[in-house]
Amino acid sequence: MDGTVYEFERLPMATQRPVPAAARRAGGGPSGALVGVIRNPRSHRNKGHAPEMAERPDVITRTPRTREELARDLVEMAGMGIAMLAVDGGDGTVRDVLTCGASCFGENWPRMIVLPKGKTNALAVDLGLPNHWSLAEALDAARRGPGVDRRPVVVNGAGVNGGSLVGFFLGAGIFTTATNEGQVAHRYGAFNSFAVGLTAVSGILQGLFGTGSRGWRGITPIKLFLDEEAREVRRSQYGPPETRYAILVSTLNDFPLGIKPFGKQPDGLKYLLVDYPLRRVIALAPALLAGWEGALLGRLGVHRGHAQEAIFDVGDKFILDGEAFPAGRYRLTLGPKLNFVAP
Repeated sequence: MDGTVYEFERLPMATQRPVPAAARRAGGGPSGALVGVIRNPRSHRNKGHAPEMAERPDVITRTPRTREELARDLVEMAGMGIAMLAVDGGDGTVRDVLTCGASCFGENWPRMIVLPKGKTNALAVDLGLPNHWSLAEALDAARRGPGVDRRPVVVNGAGVNGGSLVGFFLGAGIFTTATNEGQVAHRYGAFNSFAVGLTAVSGILQGLFGTGSRGWRGITPIKLFLDEEAREVRRSQYGPPETRYAILVSTLNDFPLGIKPFGKQPDGLKYLLVDYPLRRVIALAPALLAGWEGALLGRLGVHRGHAQEAIFDVGDKFILDGEAFPAGRYRLTLGPKLNFVAP
């Protein structure tokens, strides 16, 4: 529903068996390599528009309405031997395709195309895609260049939250509040970078001048343990020791409005942790989001770094690519290397 963030009670479970590589036939048609298209008809810029190039025999378009249908469509496409897989939607659609496709493609994904039709398209920004990137333009670009490689974040749960997710941008704490505020901006017609800008300005002002310990000044039980040693990210003296103000984790390099929340971290699971909503920290938010890396930040409870794997423990819901998932303890790892078509 517009104006809200959909909340899941648990992580999705794999419902399909992998398609062995030997069972995937080489797909092709009169115009060349076979292209599978997963189209989300509910995405912002897809409403009221017909699928692109659906009449071509080498373009197989599916519009699943449920995750079960999506999983079946992806198994079908894997068995057909598609050479390219186009995701026609926003960041949430990309997350659903990667999550449902993990069990059938494994480490051997087809070449990926993103058609940025959602309200938020952070992955498209990182890939350098134009706002209006058509399937025809993407196929032309696929013939011209090798594309770019990206690895998503894999989120694995345990117990009642068993299952897994695959996406690109995870956040909790104040990021959950920011995501809800962004949905309000969407309702009033602000999307993509404009919505990010409005939400950031609103958050800084409310964090600076607000009172109490909720909303834009709320804190959340959050812990982050890095790599095989499971060493916890250090914490400053500010705020209750079991809580943090914000956490962001991603593998992306570039973000809307040119913000650089992780500074100059190398590839891997990049993270940003903020311990407590000190007004000095909130006042520094513009410089922090621009990538500033002063020594003062650590003393104020702002921590950046990277890892190959991590344990993420959160006492409230977290956000992955625009939708909310339940509190719990999760293992974060790097997903398979995916090759994306880019201009």
